[in-house]
Amino acid sequence: MKQDYIDFKQQRELGDIISYTFKFLRENYKAYFTSVIKISWPAFLLLIAAVAYYSYTTVGNSLMFNQDGGFFIGFGLLMIGLLLYFSVMNVAAFHFIKSYVNNDGEASHQDVKQGVKKDLGKMFGLGAVTWILIFAGLIIFLLPGIYLSVPLSIAAAVLVIKSDSIGGSISEGFHLVKDNWWMSFISLFLIWLIVYIISLIFQLPVLIYTFVKMFTLMEENSASTTNVAEMFDWVYLTLSIIASAIQYLLYAITPIGVAFVYYNLNEIKYFTGAYESIENLGKND
Repeated sequence: MKQDYIDFKQQRELGDIISYTFKFLRENYKAYFTSVIKISWPAFLLLIAAVAYYSYTTVGNSLMFNQDGGFFIGFGLLMIGLLLYFSVMNVAAFHFIKSYVNNDGEASHQDVKQGVKKDLGKMFGLGAVTWILIFAGLIIFLLPGIYLSVPLSIAAAVLVIKSDSIGGSISEGFHLVKDNWWMSFISLFLIWLIVYIISLIFQLPVLIYTFVKMFTLMEENSASTTNVAEMFDWVYLTLSIIASAIQYLLYAITPIGVAFVYYNLNEIKYFTGAYESIENLGKND
């Protein structure tokens, strides 16, 4: 067992879940990101291409829905790219954590690759179902969509860590969050918020360029003749795409937090880690 091994199979308070998420990242970031990026880079490149095309069909076309349907094609490609990337990234991240736990802190990239091949189809299906249910919940009324986001997030971890089916993972996700929804929601929300705030740092060049461009155009032209589309040139598009790329890479942090929430709920319901600790004590004796 590694000296700095972090035991996922423990009950943890809200603050501990947040702190251990970033402790795990701090101690394993090189192996973790290397493994995840090696597997998800094709989907990542497809997503960036979709982001670039979507940006061009909106910002690059004077923020108008062009009549040739380019916007709708771009939006559709963006949604497919997002679903594919998050499916690959999540399944790789959870398999890394699963390998880390099973091998006492020594995650195997080969285990991760094999796991991704086995579970990617199911994760893609779960991702599609998750998006549809959350979107429907938000459309019907805001609160159902927010409520569903918690068990469905946990379901992604269940699918990999317990090798469950799509339906079984969703069912187990609801079972685990029962009576612990608020703690799970706050934990996941705070992790997402921290990652989002970190990603905003990389949006600063886009904001700075936008303000500089806006004031430059206002000085060169009167307010009545300034074309808004002139602000969104190729420099803006390039900076925006780079910022989005970094943001999507940073989202790989969130599955770590989801895994800690999952293991915490699993301990509350089943005491798996506690039983294993007792068995190991008996073996040592």
